[in-house]
Amino acid sequence: MILVAACLAGMNCNYKGESSPNERVMELVRRGKAIYICPEQAGGLPTPRSGARIIEGDGNDVLDYNSKVISDGRRDFTREFRRGAEETWRTADRFGIKIAILKQRSPSCGCGYIQGGKYKRMLTKGNGVTTAYLIRRGIKVLSEESLNDEDIWRELLTA
Repeated sequence: MILVAACLAGMNCNYKGESSPNERVMELVRRGKAIYICPEQAGGLPTPRSGARIIEGDGNDVLDYNSKVISDGRRDFTREFRRGAEETWRTADRFGIKIAILKQRSPSCGCGYIQGGKYKRMLTKGNGVTTAYLIRRGIKVLSEESLNDEDIWRELLTA
């Protein structure tokens, strides 16, 4: 079983109340190979909600209490992002999941690139809060962009 970001599975759960459907992620769900979750909703944030950014560093810094997640409206979302990461881990653990496919460029799910920035949202290198949390617990995290690699796609279909 694979864990996927709900927005990639076509659920309208991103901060704008929209989805980011990915045909290959939706195919994994249709085949019964994947379940989905939105870490930000699991952490208690509403949909739609204000966009957010990690103000310094990345998700690891948030987990280590060295940074915060701040909304565009200057609200502190750190607690909700941490709770969402924990709930996502609990779901993965409950199902024995070892692979997750999460949304690139998200402050929660980003894998390699996130929304960061001290004063305004901008693309920065690093992992989101949920991605960092899952990696710390031995889950392999991929972005939806990695599904363009045919070898990775075939491996996921046979997992």
